Amino acid sequence: MFDDYTVTILIMMAVWSIVTLGLNVITGFAGQFNLGIGVYMGTGAYVSAMLTTQAGFGFWSAMPLAIVAAAMMGALTGLPALRVREDSLAVLTIGLVFVFESLLVYLPYFGGPVGISRIPRATFAGVPLTNNGYLVIALLALAAAIGICWYVKRSWLGLALESVREDEHATSVIGIYPARFKLYAFTIGAALAGLGGVIYTHFIRFISPYDFGFMPSIYVLVMLVFGGIGTIRGAVFGACLLTMLPELIRFVQDYRNLMYGCVLVLLMLYQPRGLLGSDSFVWLQLLRAKNSLRLFFTNGRSYAQNS
Repeated sequence: MFDDYTVTILIMMAVWSIVTLGLNVITGFAGQFNLGIGVYMGTGAYVSAMLTTQAGFGFWSAMPLAIVAAAMMGALTGLPALRVREDSLAVLTIGLVFVFESLLVYLPYFGGPVGISRIPRATFAGVPLTNNGYLVIALLALAAAIGICWYVKRSWLGLALESVREDEHATSVIGIYPARFKLYAFTIGAALAGLGGVIYTHFIRFISPYDFGFMPSIYVLVMLVFGGIGTIRGAVFGACLLTMLPELIRFVQDYRNLMYGCVLVLLMLYQPRGLLGSDSFVWLQLLRAKNSLRLFFTNGRSYAQNS
């Protein structure tokens, strides 16, 4: 179907889209500024890797357990987050990232600084999947993540999370307990990030503590802000574009971090809601173009019928 290089890029785009959607539930939907999404991705990755390499589990049996473990990690780390807000929450989640990374590095049970290798690939009917087959799994996982986010955003839970994001005090006055819904957001977002970690682990087949440290968490935040925080389309677009961008600009690979920083600064100055965020310039232009096309085809159909 595709060559291995293209398939690898597509799989990584799907993986980072899933993780970014998880962060979007926490930060975009619920307004909780979290800089520790790598903790949840790493939890799913390490649990799945350890179950398949040390406990004899297969990919399909390890995946739900890893997702549950990531969700539990989200709920656990969400508890101290209930006592802090905004800047303090950001500092707290940064601290959690360093604690998590240190545990993975210094405890030999988790493989230490060298990580875990020889992780088995996903199988189907007992046969290891090819890269093209694994791409199908990654895309199905992405579709499931999008479906979950779509449901959350349009359900009563989404309305409650939005009210928590806008004004916690007003939310509590109308009978909605912000703490409960913050935990819901942390749990759902962590589960999605854990799913991304599982897909990543069994495709790369090697993980180390540094794959889920502070910098990967920052990259995911940049993806979310770049695409449009609080929107599903923005999370997927930002993750896909910024995953593909380094491959398109290999000639300036040494300046990737500088470019990411400049992009983030420019976005905050001129498009603070992201390229495809609500009320952003690009999104409004796309809506105008869509309405113009709809009007054009409607008028053309009416003209044809009258003729």
